[in-house]
Amino acid sequence: MKISPSLMCMDLLKFKEQIEFIDQHADYFHIDIMDGHFVPNLTLSPFFVQQVKRVATKPLDCHLMVTNPQDYIEPLVQSGAGFITLHPETLSGQAFRLIEKIQNLGVKIGLILNPESPIEMIKYYIHKVDKITVMTVDPGFAGQSFVPEMLDKIKQLKIYREENKLNYEIEIDGSCNKNTYKQLIEAGADVFIVGSSGLFNNAPVLEDAWSIMKDQIIVAKNEAHHA
Repeated sequence: MKISPSLMCMDLLKFKEQIEFIDQHADYFHIDIMDGHFVPNLTLSPFFVQQVKRVATKPLDCHLMVTNPQDYIEPLVQSGAGFITLHPETLSGQAFRLIEKIQNLGVKIGLILNPESPIEMIKYYIHKVDKITVMTVDPGFAGQSFVPEMLDKIKQLKIYREENKLNYEIEIDGSCNKNTYKQLIEAGADVFIVGSSGLFNNAPVLEDAWSIMKDQIIVAKNEAHHA
């Protein structure tokens, strides 16, 4: 499993130390950018991305929970984004233009499906993307309860990928923790976004929290393979 820690859940008082640790152990950094409009919360920004990039070598995945994604693309690329991940609801007639713009800037592209958003919503441009993120909670806040109906969506994305010989990664955002790992692995997840419940709240020291998470994922993988 690939791991992408959610930086809105990190301890900002230990910024450099935690970014350096994550950079050695994770596959991606997950950075939520919220505008207070598309979701009722404000979080990280292109300035924050810039600060992470000073320390990080792994790709920075910028998840745009914003009403006007076109305003963020260039500032994020300039700040060091490795992925820009978009909500189809916000593309408003410019999906192909924005995807092409991001790719021309040399950055990978992701799409995020909210719990109520069907896969059909993205079928005309699904083949252009590197990663599809399934929200297993309603977006905007950490620590919400898992929506089990999303397991079916993950399975569908896996089948669709195989049938159409595509190669997007299937990533999960929301309540990735010891209670859900096994079901998510069985459904076909490739990448876990881990936040408070999956990583940062496991132990006061990040190194200990990380090894607890790794053990939990190993147990879940073994259970999934023997199920």
